[in-house]
Amino acid sequence: MGEDLYELPKGWVWVTSSEVCSSVRDGTHDTPKYVEQGIPLITSKNLKENGLDFSTAKNISLEDHQNISVRSEVDKGDILFAMIGTIGNPVIVRTDKVFSIKNVGLFKKNELVINSYYLKYWLSCIVFQKLIENKEFVKGTTQKFIPLGHLRIIDIPLPPLPEQHRIVAEIEELFTQLDAGVELLKKVKAKLKRYRQAVLKAAVEGNLTKEWRTAHQGELEPASVLLECILKQRREKWEAEQLAKMQAQAKTPKDDSWKLKYKEAIAPDTSDLPDLPNGWCWASLEELSWDSRYGTSEKCDYNFSGSPVLRIPNIVDGSIVLDNLKYAANDNKLDAIEPLAYGDLLIIRTNGSKELIGRVALVTQTYDYPYFFASYLIRFRLISIDILPILVNKIWNIFRILTWIETRTATSAGQHNISQTVLNKLPLEVPSLLEQKKIIEEIERIVSVIDQLEKTININIKRAERLRQSILKQAFTGQLVAQDPSDEPAEKLLERIKAEKAKQVTTKTKKKTKSQPQSPTQLALPLD
Repeated sequence: MGEDLYELPKGWVWVTSSEVCSSVRDGTHDTPKYVEQGIPLITSKNLKENGLDFSTAKNISLEDHQNISVRSEVDKGDILFAMIGTIGNPVIVRTDKVFSIKNVGLFKKNELVINSYYLKYWLSCIVFQKLIENKEFVKGTTQKFIPLGHLRIIDIPLPPLPEQHRIVAEIEELFTQLDAGVELLKKVKAKLKRYRQAVLKAAVEGNLTKEWRTAHQGELEPASVLLECILKQRREKWEAEQLAKMQAQAKTPKDDSWKLKYKEAIAPDTSDLPDLPNGWCWASLEELSWDSRYGTSEKCDYNFSGSPVLRIPNIVDGSIVLDNLKYAANDNKLDAIEPLAYGDLLIIRTNGSKELIGRVALVTQTYDYPYFFASYLIRFRLISIDILPILVNKIWNIFRILTWIETRTATSAGQHNISQTVLNKLPLEVPSLLEQKKIIEEIERIVSVIDQLEKTININIKRAERLRQSILKQAFTGQLVAQDPSDEPAEKLLERIKAEKAKQVTTKTKKKTKSQPQSPTQLALPLD
């Protein structure tokens, strides 16, 4: 027994995959020519927890399939194993559908020795994963892979065949119970997601604060007055910025004619928008912002010592996350861009994934040193009148806004994009200042409860996965089901199967020898 292997119960034995499988192979390493109609080519990406996913598989010609099948023909009951990228994710072939494999390990079934489901569960077990890690079977740095030669010598704890069947039956019964519990948790989680959306919808329609608004009607200043104040500040900030530029160039304006260059923000088109509660108004994102611009295209890297540059991974659930930062190679090229400031709204404008377009995060703190942002983000600098930026961030994920962005997103060469010009027109609900505070208070109160419930659900889902691994560990150490002394020991089973194979080989050799024509020398009569 190797130093990495643990002691097994009586009747069990450590074996290698080559000893118990009919054969261990892998698929083609080449990339055949793809065709529109043909035979599916399964790769590691098509191995899913619940089986094979043919929906994203590409097709190859029948001729290429036949060539691949010479060395790696797949049959029902065989086990496929991801050899590249995410190592493992074993899948039992349950279909009669014809397909080929590429860069996928193939454990050919041998039901006389090992139950295919028993082997599949072993390949899914964290104990197995640690074994191959300890033996350094997994190679590669950028992309992990396990060579075929190592797949052929992986260790397997082999119980008697009847015990394998009992272990599989017990695992599946326990997993069925776990799956039912996890499915229920996921349904509750989905309901919470819908409830969160309902809360935000009620907030922007005025229903969340309807009673409060009625009770404080005489105290509320119309939002139209607030919008006038915002637009006034917007113009003042533009004028101050222009004066600063002129002073930097040692220029003195002769009169106020330069102020005519100011571009008024365009109000939103409200023709298809719902009515708002009394005292509310619609405003475009452009009206609520005094500056908007794209980020830097300067090269960034983890190892540079320049200023940090925020990217798409730093935008998470409406917040800025300062993990996994990259840094600018040359700070001098950032001089034309103002660093991020409190109240800035960062929006993802371009990405290969359409669902990420329009995702937003609010800068809610003042940084000790300058932070910049990458070119696939747009920064809208909102007029920071009290808590307006916070409200905009809170309501951003309502269905109406997400749908508005999605329907205006352009697609080209596999990239999805929404421009600054389009986002300027985004209509937003603006309540009075006092009601904004009440809305935020109510959203945070309710959402905090939702967050806590979701956290509890996620903990229990992870706990179920740990319990799943605990069950597998018990199974492969002989603690899940009782041993039966009448079971034929695995070692005896192997010896018997090997003897039968050897006998078959000998028989075939004799038949082959008898069928061969004798040479003239063998036919010659002996001499006296």
